[in-house]
Amino acid sequence: MPTLIEDTIAAISTPLGKSGLGVIRLSGKDSRRIALSLFSSPHNNLQDRVPVLRNLLESSTGDVIDQAVVTYFQAPRSFTREDLVEISCHGNPVVLKAVLGLVLEAGARLASPGEFTLRAFLRGRIDLVQAEAFRDLIEAQTLFQVKVAREQATGSISRRVRPVKENLVQLIALLEAGIDFAEDDVSVLAAGEIGRRLSDIEAGLVPLRASFALGKIVSSGLSIALAGRPNVGKSSVFNALLQEERAIVTEMPGTTRDLVSETTQIQGIPVRLMDTAGIRESTDLVEQLGIDRSVEALADADQVLFIVDGSEPWTVLDTEILVRLGERPYLLVVNKVDLEQNLEKGSVQIGAKTVCRVSAKTGQGIDDLRRALFREYGLLEGHTGLVTNVRHEQLIRETLVALNRSQNSLITEMPHEVILLDLYAALKALNALTGETTVEDILGNIFSTFCIGK
Repeated sequence: MPTLIEDTIAAISTPLGKSGLGVIRLSGKDSRRIALSLFSSPHNNLQDRVPVLRNLLESSTGDVIDQAVVTYFQAPRSFTREDLVEISCHGNPVVLKAVLGLVLEAGARLASPGEFTLRAFLRGRIDLVQAEAFRDLIEAQTLFQVKVAREQATGSISRRVRPVKENLVQLIALLEAGIDFAEDDVSVLAAGEIGRRLSDIEAGLVPLRASFALGKIVSSGLSIALAGRPNVGKSSVFNALLQEERAIVTEMPGTTRDLVSETTQIQGIPVRLMDTAGIRESTDLVEQLGIDRSVEALADADQVLFIVDGSEPWTVLDTEILVRLGERPYLLVVNKVDLEQNLEKGSVQIGAKTVCRVSAKTGQGIDDLRRALFREYGLLEGHTGLVTNVRHEQLIRETLVALNRSQNSLITEMPHEVILLDLYAALKALNALTGETTVEDILGNIFSTFCIGK
């Protein structure tokens, strides 16, 4: 674990660009002194959490650079648990850089990326899961991602892990006591009781790891390929989902000859939609290249929308496309429901979990299709404490693997010393999750991805 750093750091904490306000943040034992050095002598007082309006003076000439609102947060009641000052100036990059220069001249050091959050972590203000959530909150692209990151930043995952860890530590203590003080008539836990406690610990982690199935989609988004034979309305459905005319739509089969992709958000999840060329045998070299790309897109996509024309009978080509999909799960989208329906007159082979009937032309059923895209991943509303970080999922998995080894050792009647080895391995993984035993190089890798000023 890195040692605490005692110097004072400073950085511009808002993006550089013209705006109404810009914020310069200082943290460290000299924050208050440095901030006071920017004012004229009659105004040499800063009280905890009391914003004051002050003229910021150039050190060499005494000229006023800007008028700012300055707020002092006394340790430990600040984000970093150090003395912290926020200077809110006008958001002109020239002004902000000038004030930052005065702050550095007065004794502060320019902060490294993520150093404010790192100090909050090192001083116990937040754990590592919460620290990473602050980064996710800054980088969120949708409101739903903001909501999930905000829950993590306030401790939603940490609260779920804490009782699991407490139960694990208690079990370790009981087994250690039984070994160390056996001669003093300290009772040894029965195998059944150890097994019950292990099961309870596992039960607290299994749902958390399972939430990663949805969490990774919330974090990374979903890629969806639209597949089907020519002229079934793939491009029209693509445009309807995007709510804009992105793909060219005509009555002529084979209009889409190349892969067309666009990123949007659906129900708060980033989605990359891929409109593929109609799959069929073609002697046209350009069209065949587009079809080959379409097949590749189907293989790479997280989800496939197989689109058929409800106004025409099921065709042999529809069946051939299903064969191409193989065992891949797909949503069957029956388009053109605004016309007379003839699909059932063909030999329909439907293996999809979900069938959506839509009219890309009128918009009928498009909202139902948007909701169906995420149905297999569970409802998006009501989820708290989602695991969205690969590092978190891996450590939870390591914990469960170690606990499973303990269960196997118990079943095979191994000595308690052997069981304890795996329990300590499980505890080590949980500690790495929250940062209590995280090595310095891992911390450096995590916090280097933050922006300067956070």
